[in-house]
Amino acid sequence: MTDTISEFLEDLGRRGKEPLLHRVRGKLRLEIADGKRTDRWLVAVDRGDVAVSHQGGAADCVVVGPKDLLDRLASGRANAMAALLRGELAIAGDFNMLVLFQRIFPGPRRSRLRRASGSPRRQR
Repeated sequence: MTDTISEFLEDLGRRGKEPLLHRVRGKLRLEIADGKRTDRWLVAVDRGDVAVSHQGGAADCVVVGPKDLLDRLASGRANAMAALLRGELAIAGDFNMLVLFQRIFPGPRRSRLRRASGSPRRQR
């Protein structure tokens, strides 16, 4: 089974620069629950410069959730705000960090959106 969230975070760290976070400064820690094990990832952002480490540490925002949900977030099959409202994610600290961080998660594919709505795309 692919560990989508870890691959996503490792890729984010390799990029080093994320234009969608060019105004962001702060740290977000993800705590990924997988059975009895919890993985911790720390994402530090300084005006678009991103550093990712596979460790805990002080953070402005801490997001806790199950691995399967975070995998779906990292693949665009789930939305962080919707998951938070449903109680599937827990958050402590600066809520804005999660809102800003969600920008870099992929969105849903267009074909899935059209299929879900049940209507064909209108031509203009």
